[in-house]
This record gives sequence, structure tokens and C-alpha cells, in this order.
Amino acid sequence: MNTQTSDDALVLYGQRFDSRLLLGTSRYPSPAVLEAAVERSKPAMVTASLRRQGSNAAETGASFWELLRKLNVPVLPNTAGCMTIQEAVTTAQMAREVFDTPWIKLELIGDDYTLQPDTLNLVEAASILIKDGFQVLPYTTYDLVLCQKLVDVGCQAVMPWAAPIGTGRGPVNPYAMQMLRERLKVPLIVDAGLGRPSHACAVMEWGYDAVLLNTAVALSEDPVLMAGAFADAVNAGHAAWRAGAMAEQTAAQPSTPVLGTPFWHQE
Repeated sequence: MNTQTSDDALVLYGQRFDSRLLLGTSRYPSPAVLEAAVERSKPAMVTASLRRQGSNAAETGASFWELLRKLNVPVLPNTAGCMTIQEAVTTAQMAREVFDTPWIKLELIGDDYTLQPDTLNLVEAASILIKDGFQVLPYTTYDLVLCQKLVDVGCQAVMPWAAPIGTGRGPVNPYAMQMLRERLKVPLIVDAGLGRPSHACAVMEWGYDAVLLNTAVALSEDPVLMAGAFADAVNAGHAAWRAGAMAEQTAAQPSTPVLGTPFWHQE
């Protein structure tokens, strides 16, 4: 059996969270649908960006910020769209003032097409923000060396992708993700690439601590129902990891004991 804390709470930078689901706030059909999805899934945090580009005025104006306050869920600002270290640092500092929080999801994009993180500059950006008092959750690939370097500069949690943002392909490299989970002892939050609740359940069964979702919920046919499905899948996967799955076998094993059965049924 695997355990994390005595009450099995998700703990990030010393703060306890009852949920292991984080939810993005963009691309929903309407603010009302977003609000209902949050109410159904009860996420630990919702993400938002100062550089937000919504599809309608309700996603970008004062009404959106009022909605975030109404949700009564901690906000995790992010540096989405930033392409340089200075841009990311400045955006994070502005977000800290606007949202009155030291939490930041650090996104430093290195490629416009895949939205892959800038792996060459991400560690330096994280180091600068941590020294400035931020509680940094860096969006990264599942590269073990990179993730270890992020931990070395002070990141107390890391957010590797399962696949490129918005693809919904699920874990494209299970080996690398499971190796990362085995080697790093800090909380790991899968950020990006999950498309189905079964994807979320799988990574939680591997021992990941939480998942962050946006597109998979917002662009589903019923975002509220899908938000609930993902919340349930996350809980099921984590419970399965804690329970400890049976070891895989190479051949069939009898599930019914032979002790006490007639001798002619035994070999």
C-alpha cells in the first residue's frame, strides 16, 4: 500500500488541498458552464492568465474576474504565452499583484507549434521566481534530468505533460512518465495532453499526485458531466495506487483455491 500523508491530502509547498484535480478556465461555452463544471468537480485550484485571450468578452473582461472570485476556489495564475525569461518573470510579478497570491504556474514556451516548454531556459526562470518568493509549479516535459534540475533550484512540485497541450492523446510515453514518478520524490501533477477520464485514472494509478485539465473538459459535449467524470477518475486512480495493484503474471492463475475440492478435480 502506498501513502502520502496521514490524512492522504495533496500537499504543495506545505499547503493542504482536499482535491487532486486542477481545472483551467478557458474555452468553455459560457461562464455559467464554467461555474457549473467547477461546482461539480470541486478542484483544488483553477488556473487563469493575465495574458488571457478568450473567445468572447465574458472571458476577458471584469465579469470574468468577478466570476473567479465567485467560484471561491484558489486561483493559480499562469504565465501562458510567455516566450522569454523576462516576459515570464514580469507576467508572474503582475499576476501576484492582481491575484494577491505567491502561487504561479510557470509556462515558458519554446515552440509555437507544439507549445513545448523552453527546456533550455525554464530552470533559470524558475530559479528567479523562487528567489523572489513565488511558489512555482513549472510546466515541463517528462524529461527526468530537466525535472530534477527544477527540483534542485527549489521547485517543490513539477508539472510534466502527458502529451502536447490540447491534443487529448493521453500519455504518449508511459515508460518515461513512470520512470519520472519512480525517481522524483516531490509531488508530480500531470499538466496537458489528457483527453479522457481513463487517461487521468491511468496516471494516478502510476502514483502521480494530481492532474490539471482544461481542453478535455471545456471542449467536451457536456463540460459539466465531463468535469465530474474526470474528478471521479482521479479519485479512483489515486485509490487504486494506494491500494497497491496485484503483480502482473505471465500465465493464468486460478482464482479459486483447490484445497478441499474432490481429488478428481485436482492434478
